[in-house]
Amino acid sequence: PYYVSIDQNLFLEASLHSSDPLLELFLHTCVASPSRHNFTTGTYAIVENGCVKDPTYAVYYSPRRNALRFKFNAFQFIRSNPEVYLQCELVVCRAFDYSSRCYQGCVKRSRREASS
Repeated sequence: PYYVSIDQNLFLEASLHSSDPLLELFLHTCVASPSRHNFTTGTYAIVENGCVKDPTYAVYYSPRRNALRFKFNAFQFIRSNPEVYLQCELVVCRAFDYSSRCYQGCVKRSRREASS
């Protein structure tokens, strides 16, 4: 566990351990949950489909392509235990592959039209 106070900045770094310097990371989804066993209901999205959902989220410069640094303000779920669990999904891409998911950025899903 990592202990922080409410509204304190929580800094994270994800890194890829590879000898290939042309691989890079993209944060696809990062979700917080009051339970370590359920990341589908009662959760809070920080990043979803590459789109920032939390206004306190920020990306920080990393000198290495294979490391991703970001932060957000710590929070607590209402009426629950004081623990918050994170589950983040990252995508590994070849650097400078402009057709890869890493270069698409935020992808908003289109809503389906309801038929009559």
